[in-house]
Amino acid sequence: MPELPEVQTVVDDLLKAKLVGNSIIRVQVFYPRIIAEPAAARFRNRLTGLTVTGIRRRGKYIILDLSGLSHLLIHLRMTGHLYLDTGKSRRGAHDHIVFTLSDGRRMRYHDPRKFGRLSLVNDPGKILDRLGPEPLSRAFTARALSRLMAPRRRMLKPLLLDQTFIAGLGNIYVDEALWEACLHPCRNTSTLDTRDIKRLHRAIRRVLRRGIRNGGTTLGRGETGFSSVTGRSGDNKRELRIFRRLDASCPRCRGAIRRLIVGQRSSFVCETCQPVCETGEK
Repeated sequence: MPELPEVQTVVDDLLKAKLVGNSIIRVQVFYPRIIAEPAAARFRNRLTGLTVTGIRRRGKYIILDLSGLSHLLIHLRMTGHLYLDTGKSRRGAHDHIVFTLSDGRRMRYHDPRKFGRLSLVNDPGKILDRLGPEPLSRAFTARALSRLMAPRRRMLKPLLLDQTFIAGLGNIYVDEALWEACLHPCRNTSTLDTRDIKRLHRAIRRVLRRGIRNGGTTLGRGETGFSSVTGRSGDNKRELRIFRRLDASCPRCRGAIRRLIVGQRSSFVCETCQPVCETGEK
């Protein structure tokens, strides 16, 4: 579930926790399949003794830059979490990788569904270069979005979820952005005019910034919901306009919010505010 705002929140919290400058003195792997590369034994051996020199985000990836020109890429997928503790708490059932740090703390990778993946690489570009542009970067202008869309003939929502098209967007923030832009998720990209694309560009950046400002979106309860490094839940749920709000009316027109399946994903839409174009698909 974690999307760009949730991943950025984790990165920001790791920076605030002063993880940079710590060395990794021990790595324990309890579920080797979480590691995409290299093999678990080499993963442990290569990481031990390396120092964290930087922490950043690319799309939905958390990147720990390490000494020795190594990089640890962490993709949380649906239920992955990173937690920091004092080193005194007992390992939880879903703590699949535990990193002991030189200051005595531990960083735990916790994942009830085990979908997340960690990769230790020398060249992060072989993974990250597949991703589309960062939607909050200066280079991501309305004109740039228009150029990206020009050759496309796809349904709008599945295209926005495609990480090779734009990096970091997921189900929550795509639905929120499409509602903000008054665009139906089933619209074909070929039907969008310049005004539509400008509205969509503004909406994408607005909902992502709102999500970051609120520390991400936590839906539901329990350990499968998003929480940041300290276990703190995100506050953005209270500012969602349409996502999972079937019990409410559209905050703009007071019309009914409907749930649709678009590209095999649940989607929430006000079909009064977000009409389907004649050449779109239902």
